[in-house]
Amino acid sequence: MRIGPHTLRNNLVVAPMAGVTDRPFRQLCKRLGAGLAVSEMVASNSLLWGSEKTLRRGNHEGEVEPKVVQIAGGNPEMMADAASYNISRGAQIIDINMGCPAKKICNVQAGSALLKDEDLVARILAAVLAVAQPRGIPVTLKIRTGWDRSQRNALRVARLAENAGVAALAIHGRTRADQYQGEAEYDTIREVKHSVGIPVIANGDINTPEKARFVLDYTGVDGIMIGRAAQGRPWIFREIGHYLATGEKLPPPTLREIAALLIEHLDDHYRFYGEAAGVKVARKHIGWYVKGISGAAAFRRSVNELTSGAAQMAAITQFFERLQEREALISEEGVVAWEGLAA
Repeated sequence: MRIGPHTLRNNLVVAPMAGVTDRPFRQLCKRLGAGLAVSEMVASNSLLWGSEKTLRRGNHEGEVEPKVVQIAGGNPEMMADAASYNISRGAQIIDINMGCPAKKICNVQAGSALLKDEDLVARILAAVLAVAQPRGIPVTLKIRTGWDRSQRNALRVARLAENAGVAALAIHGRTRADQYQGEAEYDTIREVKHSVGIPVIANGDINTPEKARFVLDYTGVDGIMIGRAAQGRPWIFREIGHYLATGEKLPPPTLREIAALLIEHLDDHYRFYGEAAGVKVARKHIGWYVKGISGAAAFRRSVNELTSGAAQMAAITQFFERLQEREALISEEGVVAWEGLAA
């Protein structure tokens, strides 16, 4: 898949998620098979650009290219300034957020609230493209299917985007009113793909290799975008990529592999955030990694009380070592029992 001058190694994209898709997470997902990863959204308000949070969100130092920065806002001039600022800091693709359903974003007429005003959509696209295109920087757009189910206007917005010069379009298969409830629908995405010539990327409820194959086949889209399913499971990109290429499923990662990936993730995470902030932000990632594993609930509670990275790492190591010991014991007992039956 191509986005402007960039040829991606595959068509698997990490969705932008506030508080999740920081540089360590994006890097790990790319290492494990994602072809592209979009940053957390950066506010278009210039008063916030110097804040630690915004600077961190725009930090792509050493990241595998292309580097994508998502900007959010409802004022065309401010969005253009935000695009220019982030390009000057190394952004190689600018992504415009018109899909975030969060109330605090929609209340300032940004995110998916923009879908209610197609004229404003057109003006924002024109303003951002006017500063990005002369520098050879492609602009992409992330939307939902509409504001609510009675106002599904993704097709009209897609045509506006294509006519404006947007390089690719990602669509979440829910309206803003749906938030994350119910199931994503792909009929609207399919209609958009068959009506525009730019690359279209499908997003929403893609959580298994089989689902990825279905969505690609059903909609005809150029790529798929994975968000919540990658939380604590960054290897999903490796699994999907392998399945799409071979039709075969990879075995799930072992406990040893999960522990190693979590340690790798947190090692980079602490360096990126620093000790104090890193420990706090790490708690949710640790919880996602161990979700569904025996003893996870009690482990999460204990980890949430720890106040240092070293303590978190030690607890993780101990937790997974105990699990591996139990797994080995069960396996050994199973062998003994089988041999006894055979005798």
